[in-house]
Amino acid sequence: MSDANSGQPAPDFDRMTRDIADVPAVEVITTVAVHLMSAAAVNLGLAEEGPQHKDLDEARKLINALAGLITASATEISSFHAAPLRDGLKSLQLAFREASAVPDEPGQGPGEKFTGPVFRPGA
Repeated sequence: MSDANSGQPAPDFDRMTRDIADVPAVEVITTVAVHLMSAAAVNLGLAEEGPQHKDLDEARKLINALAGLITASATEISSFHAAPLRDGLKSLQLAFREASAVPDEPGQGPGEKFTGPVFRPGA
């Protein structure tokens, strides 16, 4: 079967549903978290092109979503999976604080309503 508008084959939604049903929840959650981390890093200007893609408003949204996902799913995905995600989240929160011309008050930065205030070690 093809899509009448594009001439491309229509997606096989039954097969896609079966495929996603075979993926464990922990894998879906960690994959989404990694995508959020990657997108936040790009918007923080940490990608190869750096400042060209810097958008702190977008980074804030992505870090908030990531913090909510990690906090809500931590008990479901185990410490083995949650610990590295928390480390990545903290790194992004610190990078956001450094990238901001006017830093947020402690506890007011992206995701900090879920994680609590984030401080640089030794600060």
